[in-house]
Amino acid sequence: MAQTQQIGQNRRIGQSDRAERIDQIDRIEIGQELGEFQAVDPVVDRMRALRSAWHPTDGVAVFNRVYLTVTEEIGHAIEAGGFADRRAAATLDVRFAERYLAAVDSLATGRPAPACWRPLFHSRRHPGVRPLQFALAGINAHIGHDLALAVVDACRILECAPADLEDEFDRVGDILVLLEERIREELMPGPDLLEIADPLTHLLGCWSLDRARDGAWLAARSLWQLRGLPELAEEFTERLDRSVGLVGRMLLTPLTRP
Repeated sequence: MAQTQQIGQNRRIGQSDRAERIDQIDRIEIGQELGEFQAVDPVVDRMRALRSAWHPTDGVAVFNRVYLTVTEEIGHAIEAGGFADRRAAATLDVRFAERYLAAVDSLATGRPAPACWRPLFHSRRHPGVRPLQFALAGINAHIGHDLALAVVDACRILECAPADLEDEFDRVGDILVLLEERIREELMPGPDLLEIADPLTHLLGCWSLDRARDGAWLAARSLWQLRGLPELAEEFTERLDRSVGLVGRMLLTPLTRP
């Protein structure tokens, strides 16, 4: 079975006053042999525990339910042989999930969460924000920021380049697209399509999972090329974090009065 270990990373950025990034998160060791859900089980269990702890209307809980479904779906695909390289797929999936769980842990312990997650955390109980907005804001943060960093994490663990994980990245992306469609169907207000005058229609038209996924792949490749330039890589990561957070604030614009 996979084991959990604590890894701490403290990065200093020259003489800048920027807060140090703290990456003390539960890491899951990926073995060479993968049994049924062996690698994915711990993060699934953690998300199920969060689902039980949070009220269903909590905005982060809305995203957590969505992401739990995604992770379970990917776990099933790994176990069923849907990925050519099961170890690579499990490594990427777990490192991806850890980024979200680390953000949740930061909030719980009073440490600053990544900028991409702050809009969702701050607006999680706003009565004027609809469930679909919460779900998409979480997906935006996780795909736009976390996925790129997870690819780099996986490459370091597997000692490979991003190009070697492209098939796994694309397969995970395909599952995310299918689940996004399901999410829109389940959380979309009204029996059919939104009325064209509904402000949510315009918000939905401003964001695309495909574009976010393409951006994540480009960011991952860029960060990999910058791995020998840590200060530049850190600045790139911070700018990516803030820009994704800006999109998240837009997606969480209150559309109904409290």
